[in-house]
Amino acid sequence: MTTRDLVLTALFTAIVIVLGLIPPVTLAFIPVPITAQSMGVMLAGCIIGAKRGALSYALLVVLVAMGLPVLAGGNGGLHVLMGVTGGYIFGWIIGAFVTGFLAERLVRNGQSTPMQMAGFFAASVIGGIGVVYACGMPWVSMVTGTPFDKVLIGSLAFLPGDLIKAAIATLAARAVMVGYPLLPKRA
Repeated sequence: MTTRDLVLTALFTAIVIVLGLIPPVTLAFIPVPITAQSMGVMLAGCIIGAKRGALSYALLVVLVAMGLPVLAGGNGGLHVLMGVTGGYIFGWIIGAFVTGFLAERLVRNGQSTPMQMAGFFAASVIGGIGVVYACGMPWVSMVTGTPFDKVLIGSLAFLPGDLIKAAIATLAARAVMVGYPLLPKRA
């Protein structure tokens, strides 16, 4: 891992922490809040790639475990990681990796803009939404004792917002790809 990789990893961890300054929105029917930090999964994967994106979220989880209030709403600590949102938080690491992995394979220089946008969007939806939900929903069901089908139905409320986040991440990733061509190949 190069110095540039370390800097980009730390930078994206900082970006995710800043996204946590946006107050979470709590819904009455599911104990998991809506946060902007989940959009960082898509941004990190699409912009800095699978390995660095996953490492940026792994660093975030370490900071949370140390008790630093780096999650939305000023939360942190082992109790958060073991609580109802823990599956989503750990899922962010896997989601960032999968998003980056797919973006690295679906998006290339020389493709048309619509193809690049479609690749970034597909990577964001599959990794940033699908994988994160697949990690978080069973955890919520296990921790709360709520049947999985009810958690699944409750989670549908997050889908429109997450699709908007995927669109924003797509636009940002494409802008970085065009505007900062010196960014090294995603590692």
